[in-house]
Amino acid sequence: MDFNMKKLASDAGIFFTRAVQFTEEKFGQAEKTELDAHFENLLARADSTKNWTEKILRQTEVLLQPNPSARVEEFLYEKLDRKVPSRVTNGELLAQYMADAASELGPTTPYGKTLIKVAEAEKQLGAAERDFIHTASISFLTPLRNFLEGDWKTISKERRLLQNRRLDLDACKARLKKAKAAEAKATTVPDFQETRPRNYILSASASADTGSRVQLSSSPLSCWPLLLPSPQLWNDEVDKAEQELRVAQTEFDRQAEVTRLLLEGISSTHVNHLRCLHEFVKSQTTYYAQCYRHMLDLQKQLGRFPGTFVGTTEPASPPLSSTSPTTTAATMPVVPSVASLAPPGEASLCLEEVAPPASGTRKARVLYDYEAADSSELALLADELITVYSLPGMDPDWLIGERGNKKGKVPVTYLELLS
Repeated sequence: MDFNMKKLASDAGIFFTRAVQFTEEKFGQAEKTELDAHFENLLARADSTKNWTEKILRQTEVLLQPNPSARVEEFLYEKLDRKVPSRVTNGELLAQYMADAASELGPTTPYGKTLIKVAEAEKQLGAAERDFIHTASISFLTPLRNFLEGDWKTISKERRLLQNRRLDLDACKARLKKAKAAEAKATTVPDFQETRPRNYILSASASADTGSRVQLSSSPLSCWPLLLPSPQLWNDEVDKAEQELRVAQTEFDRQAEVTRLLLEGISSTHVNHLRCLHEFVKSQTTYYAQCYRHMLDLQKQLGRFPGTFVGTTEPASPPLSSTSPTTTAATMPVVPSVASLAPPGEASLCLEEVAPPASGTRKARVLYDYEAADSSELALLADELITVYSLPGMDPDWLIGERGNKKGKVPVTYLELLS
């Protein structure tokens, strides 16, 4: 216990001395050993890497989990070294609500069937989101956290040690400077002040007319010199200060080299983060591609549903072309004769026998690709122009489309009618 208290007192004294020296450096009252320009650049790059890594990490966490309460919960589980419980995604929760609504409102009604189909798609989207969050956390967030909690803590520790070594070095330089100044001053003092008898006795006698007067009286017993520092003592002090300076310089150089190697390792950190960034982009691309595929399949399925309501011909997603012609809500022309057509859903249309109306056909722009489900449908390519018209008794969500000598049914939701 006694040893620990002594060590604590010694450390406190060193800390106080360094704090005073650091303050004097800030105010320009003490000399400071400057690092070379390359070392300063390494320090600046390391600080910048740390700051931006923190910002990217925090914002990526917000992207993957927008709910702050959920983020706090995950953080606590991580600190407690416990597995984070599985959480239902928003898409999966929406899918469950839609499925429950379809069961209650009637799964055989057009609305109920549509709710079931959309619920299936939302469930697939939720599963894709879960996979994306898991992959991004492992391939991107974990390496960033490992850098901040591992490599950066090591760099910060070595930088603090380097700062202490520099303060010790500057303190040794200051002591050596003072010792040399005292040595130079001692050599200029006259010899009699250095060899003056030791046992001088000061005696004072008061005089009424002259006031107080101090006299020097010498004892005949000894004539030892005064204990004033001699040039030899100052030489020893200078030698001791130089030895301490050499030791401090060696420790400073060794610590500077260790810190430099760690700072130069930031380049390897950048390479590692670059690889992780590519993995993050890959996982995000896969996620959005899955979402696009699921929604495209859903749109095709809804387009085949009889009685599906389409209130507008505008697409759910932005058109591929930058400028789109004006759309109109005018009704399509109807062919007066439909003797050769079978009712929708009962048999295939005899498209070869269908003749377009004499007048009133319209042009339409295809919004995105469409694959024909059977021979009665017409495959479409995005941005192409086709001729469309309606037939009596057809499902209002479908039109007859013609492109050259080919014709077939096309879904209205994939078209933009041109005026």
